[in-house]
Amino acid sequence: MTKLKTALLTTTLVASSVMASNAVLAHKTDRDVTKLAPTSKAWSYVKATTIYLYPQTTIRFNDKRANELNENPHAKEARVKAIYNGRSIAFLLEWPDGTKSIQKGCKSDVYGDGFAVQLPVNYKDASKLPYIGMGSDGRPVVIHLQKAAQPIYEPNGNGDVGMQQGTLNKNKFGKEVEKFNKEVSILAVTDYQRSFISEGFRSMTEIKDGSEKFSADMAYGNNGWKGKVARPLKDDYLKLNGAFPVAFATWDGERLQRDGLKYLSNWIPVKLVGQNGGGKLVEDLTKPVKGDVENGKNLVQQNGCTGCHYIPGLSQPSAMAPGLANIGGYSTAAYLKESIVEPNAVVVPGYNRNAHPNTPWYNVVDGKRVSTMPPYPLDDKSLNDMVAYLKTLKAEVK
Repeated sequence: MTKLKTALLTTTLVASSVMASNAVLAHKTDRDVTKLAPTSKAWSYVKATTIYLYPQTTIRFNDKRANELNENPHAKEARVKAIYNGRSIAFLLEWPDGTKSIQKGCKSDVYGDGFAVQLPVNYKDASKLPYIGMGSDGRPVVIHLQKAAQPIYEPNGNGDVGMQQGTLNKNKFGKEVEKFNKEVSILAVTDYQRSFISEGFRSMTEIKDGSEKFSADMAYGNNGWKGKVARPLKDDYLKLNGAFPVAFATWDGERLQRDGLKYLSNWIPVKLVGQNGGGKLVEDLTKPVKGDVENGKNLVQQNGCTGCHYIPGLSQPSAMAPGLANIGGYSTAAYLKESIVEPNAVVVPGYNRNAHPNTPWYNVVDGKRVSTMPPYPLDDKSLNDMVAYLKTLKAEVK
């Protein structure tokens, strides 16, 4: 048995004895986790945690064909593994996808499969985590994005225009063509990976100064993808220790998914095995919601929620407020409570441009988005009942 396998099996047993939860257990190793490929054998020794990815339906996309392809989609079951050393942590996400879609630079209507890992900058208080969709005002997130894309030759930044021409435009034949194509392939941008800092829709800013030393890769096989992201435990943006939340997103290019049209997980706690702290965060993010679901459904109707929000079985699709079809899948109970009693705390800024101008779900006051939803100061029981019902709003897992 290898030293790595022994260490991982030992930490699995220790972690299981002290923390029986749905947290992702990040196992400790001495090896360089940044060099692990998605298909590395080392991953087979790491305990996997099952998570669920739900269709992001808060915002209605402005693409008729894409909306048709994503009408009433099922949720997806995925698996997450994590491993870390004293400097870096690596995540492996495995998710089903029956088609391999590659983004092509020569076409504007072809989209690639992809995935993202999202981490909150501040996470000590589980009740004040950022909005799951790219963060929220005053609550930033770091996002690592990887897409399946074909090599891109232009621009390559070297100014060698001659290498950006096709072989038909070159006076070359036989071995000369082979040599030319080989030189072009060396210059090509063969990977599509980006890091962003974000505080909500339309605020994503790519980090281009090299301060985010992350790596990512994807591998397709057996009707599914394996995606790996590795990054430092500590840098200018994040300080990851003890336990912290992480969220995952995937895109299916065959369904024309991109931007906000995607599959999305909830905030999932990651426990660094061997480090102290973080127990309360894990407990807060994994404890079951307690409440009277049926009474919560009645309260949702009595308080007029269905007048603005789309809730399956209770109201029709609407652009007057964020849709709640899958809100129970990718929202924490704390976020739902905060949204009811303090709507201005997090205002989802992806307002649908097709909505009637007299019915916006937020206004902009002094540069800040202010929700048009009034606060509902409910008693604890009523609030818990409503949240218990809202947590049931999620697509069936297939």
